[in-house]
Amino acid sequence: MTGRQTPRSRRVGDQMQRELATLIRDEVRDPRVGSVTVSGVEVSRDMGHAKVYMTVLGADADESRQAVDILNGAAAYLRRLLSKRMVLRSTPQLHFLHDPSFDRGAHLTQLIDDVIRREDEQGEDRS
Repeated sequence: MTGRQTPRSRRVGDQMQRELATLIRDEVRDPRVGSVTVSGVEVSRDMGHAKVYMTVLGADADESRQAVDILNGAAAYLRRLLSKRMVLRSTPQLHFLHDPSFDRGAHLTQLIDDVIRREDEQGEDRS
């Protein structure tokens, strides 16, 4: 997320993140969406658009892309529900994007686990 947000757009993004997490969990009935985590919302300075960064826990890249496509298809519906929960003059248009940070974190954890396992195996061979 960039530092170009105003304090107000940052506050709106934080509230949108909480509300969207609840709405996706409770209102989106598509089983392909699965367990979605909304990791951040970046609202434009003019409050017209919001980038919603999300990931699907335990999903591969194809499943995550599919979930992004489904949520972008449901963006107007989610925006309408969001407008009823938040007091804003105009609710920003929603653009769902895959957040790769969870994938990178899982990959780094796997690499660390592999190194530790190899070191343990080498230590046993020396004994």
